[in-house]
Formats: sequence, structure tokens, C-alpha cells
Amino acid sequence: MQYRELEITGAWEITPRQFGDPRGVFLEWFKEGPFEEEVGHRFALAQSNMSVSAAGVVRGIHFADVPPGQAKYVTCVKGAVFDVVVDIRVGSPTFGRWDAVILDDADRRAVYLSEGLGHVFLSLEDGSTVVYLCSTVYDPAREHGVHPLDSTIGIRWPDQARDGSSLTPILSEKDAVAPTLAEARSAGLLPVFADVREYRRSL
Repeated sequence: MQYRELEITGAWEITPRQFGDPRGVFLEWFKEGPFEEEVGHRFALAQSNMSVSAAGVVRGIHFADVPPGQAKYVTCVKGAVFDVVVDIRVGSPTFGRWDAVILDDADRRAVYLSEGLGHVFLSLEDGSTVVYLCSTVYDPAREHGVHPLDSTIGIRWPDQARDGSSLTPILSEKDAVAPTLAEARSAGLLPVFADVREYRRSL
């Protein structure tokens, strides 16, 4: 596996080695030892999720209160998504910035984002299937969102699907009414960078 830290501290792109023959392909998409060595801590698995999305579907920007937050290890096992990590940690040197990775069923990359970061993706193909390993269980009382089309964040969303057709963002009702980054900050919803670091040290 090859690890590349993204521009957002606390997030990595992971590219697996794939072994193919006439039968198909085999790969390891998560391995504890290399993960610990590169990231610097263990990944505690508490829940695994899967989503299937039509082309144009946007899911996010989602995040959880810290502590305990929710770290995620994400890959796309079918189709393709434009996967984005957003730094929503107040006080972070990269607050408000984002970085993106294409996750698909060809390169089979994964993205790891630690606690306190926002996560969102755009499906580039009908039936895109994303699986998430999560460090904590889902708790709706601790879950929040920021509007994925917030111009202040300025994510440059692809306007073409994998097959070249045009894309129109499709949001859930909840994501469509999510606050902007500035509104979420004013409401005290965003994680604080110093608190996130202190929590990570305690683990």
C-alpha cells in the first residue's frame, strides 16, 4: 500500500497493490500494521456502512462532535465518486480548505479522515457503491452537516459523469438545508482544532 497525506492534516489517500490474473483481482484495502505506521495510531472499528448512489448524488458535508468524533476509512467498490475532505476544525491552519481524491473500481484507492474533519462525495456513475469503516457508531444527536455547495468553501465539483454526460448535484432534504460554514461556526457546531488534537493524544 502507498500512503499519501492530503493537503488537510489528518487525512490520507491510500493506494493498494492489486494482483490480477485471468480469474480477476485481489487486493488488501485495509491493513492494520501499515496503517498504524503511516498514520501514527490504531484505527478502532465500531461500525461499517455502505451507500449506493445515482450519478449526481452528493452526500455531505458530514461530521460528528469531538469527542468522540468519527474517523472514517472510505473506498468505492463499484462505480466512481469524487471524494472530498474538508477542514472544518476552528483554529486549524487549513480551516475552510478542502482536498479531493477520485475513488473508483479501477484504482481502488481509499481515503482516511481522522476525527473532526468533514466528508462529502459526488457520485460520478449510477450505482456507485461506497463503503465506510467508522471508528464510532452513528449517533444522530452528535451528527452535523455543512452545505456542500457553500461558495465560501468553494469545492470545484465535476460537471461530467464517468460516461461524459452532464451532472446536476442531487442533495438530500437534510443536506439541502444544512448551514454554511460561517453559520455552523457562529452556532458553535464546528470542532475546535486544539480540542481535536487533545482528544487524539488521549486515545
